[in-house]
Amino acid sequence: MENNTVLNIAYVDKTFGGLHALSNINLQIEHGKTHAIIGPNGAGKSTLLNVCVGRIRPDRGTVTFDGEILTGKDPHEINQLGVARVFQTPEIFPELTLRENVMIPAFARRDGSFRFNPFRLLADESDIEGEAHHVLDDLGLGDQMDHPAGSMSRGDKRRLELAMCLVQHPKLLLLDEPTAGMSRADTNRTIETLKQIKERGMTKVIIEHDMHVVFSLADKISVLAQGAIIAEGTPDEIRGNPKVQEAYLGGTHT
Repeated sequence: MENNTVLNIAYVDKTFGGLHALSNINLQIEHGKTHAIIGPNGAGKSTLLNVCVGRIRPDRGTVTFDGEILTGKDPHEINQLGVARVFQTPEIFPELTLRENVMIPAFARRDGSFRFNPFRLLADESDIEGEAHHVLDDLGLGDQMDHPAGSMSRGDKRRLELAMCLVQHPKLLLLDEPTAGMSRADTNRTIETLKQIKERGMTKVIIEHDMHVVFSLADKISVLAQGAIIAEGTPDEIRGNPKVQEAYLGGTHT
């Protein structure tokens, strides 16, 4: 494994019944880089992220993060190591305000438990509250911080979940369709936020169908099709790859 590799996925297989969801996946994610994983629906992208965060156990292979083997660990243990994930369907506390949603993981990070309890008493601690305000402002949600999270649009809920991850200061951020359901303006704002995160040295893995997002952010792209990696390279290399154009980009993407 290269010294600059922070996430190493080695020989990972996963079968559901007779379906090979992942077949001999080998990926190395470099520290501080943004690595996009693209592919058609059903290619195995979300399954791969689920393996990385401990929601699915692979049939074979290992995932190693920052020298620590993740395979076999529970999701909260992996989170403690500095891995955070934005899910395809936003996982928020709809009955709480945006501010409270962001403060919960901030308290959990500080306490070292990472066991989110929406019913715990949130003490009036200015540092945690101030950090929540700052993260929400960065994502354009500051004017809604006292609104119930359940009343927001789908796009805003996705930005809220991103805020809940960022307040944990993860070393590795896994994003599953982070801009799905967003307007173009909100998508562009999210792109700029993720670019700022990159400047701070945070490593990111992004699953995304919007090629504008992928080509705006990715340093490297891996292409999945039918559970296997069919191509890997820089955005320019992927753009010009005939196999990728046929399998995913339709042969006409520029």
